[in-house]
Amino acid sequence: MTGIWGIVNVTPDSFSDGGRYLDVDRAVAHALRLRAEGAAVLDVGGESTRPGADRVGDTVEQQRVIPVIEQLAAAGVPVSVDTLSASTAAAAVRAGARIVNDVSGGLADPDMRAAVAESGADFAIGHWRGFSADMYANAEYRRVAREVAGELQERIGEAAASGIAPSRLIVDPGIGFAKAGGQNWDVLRGLDEIVALGPRVLIGTSRKRFLAEALRHETGPDDEVSESRRDLATAVTSALAVRAGVWAVRVHDVASTRDALAIAHAWEG
Repeated sequence: MTGIWGIVNVTPDSFSDGGRYLDVDRAVAHALRLRAEGAAVLDVGGESTRPGADRVGDTVEQQRVIPVIEQLAAAGVPVSVDTLSASTAAAAVRAGARIVNDVSGGLADPDMRAAVAESGADFAIGHWRGFSADMYANAEYRRVAREVAGELQERIGEAAASGIAPSRLIVDPGIGFAKAGGQNWDVLRGLDEIVALGPRVLIGTSRKRFLAEALRHETGPDDEVSESRRDLATAVTSALAVRAGVWAVRVHDVASTRDALAIAHAWEG
C-alpha cells in the first residue's frame, strides 16, 4: 500500500495553509487529525518553499518546528522534518524526527549531507535548481523527466559519498520546483525514469498551481479553483502515481487521498 505523508506547515506564509497552524498546539492537533485520517508520516516544516517565499533563519525555523516534532514523536508518530537547513535537520532528529526531507537534495546547505549521515535518519532528496525567489528562472529543459532523473542520480551519488546508505534514501522529482506548467505533467508521465533510479520515490502534487491551471482549462480562465477541487485533483494524481510505482505521496488533505488510493489498490486487485 502506498504511504501517505501528511503536510504540517508551521509557517505564516505557506502557499495553501500559511498561518493556520503557526501555533504549536494547533499544529499538533492538526497533525494528529491527519494521522487519524491515515497519514503514515507527518512532514513538519517551518519555512515556506512556495514561489517567491523569503528565507527564514535557523533559530526562527527551529522555534516553529521543534516543539511540534517533540510532541508528535512522544506520541509515537513517525515524523519527517521539511527543511533546507543542516542545523534544523540535526535538531529535528534529536527531537525525534526519523526522516529529513530536503527539497534541495542537499544543495542549499553544504553541511546537510554530513548532518544527515551522522544523524542516522532517512534522507528525502528533492530535485531543485534554486531558491524559491527565482526558481522558475532555471525551468529550462529539453527532456524534463530524463534530466530530472539524471540530476537526482547525481544527488544519490553525493549522498552515498557522504556515508548515507542507499536504504536510507528517498527521491522526490520536485513537482513545482523549477518546473512550470506542463513540465510538471511531463515529469509525472515520466515517473518510470524516476522509479528506475532505485530508491523509494515520494511525490508531492498537493494543491499545486499546475493542478489549478488544468482545472481552469476545463471551466474557464477566470474560474476560482477552490481548495476542495485542488484536493480532489491531488487525490487523482496520487492514485495515478501508484501505478507508476511511487512509494509515498505527500498531501495536505489525507482523507481524500486515502480513499483514492484505496480505490486504486482495489482496482489492481
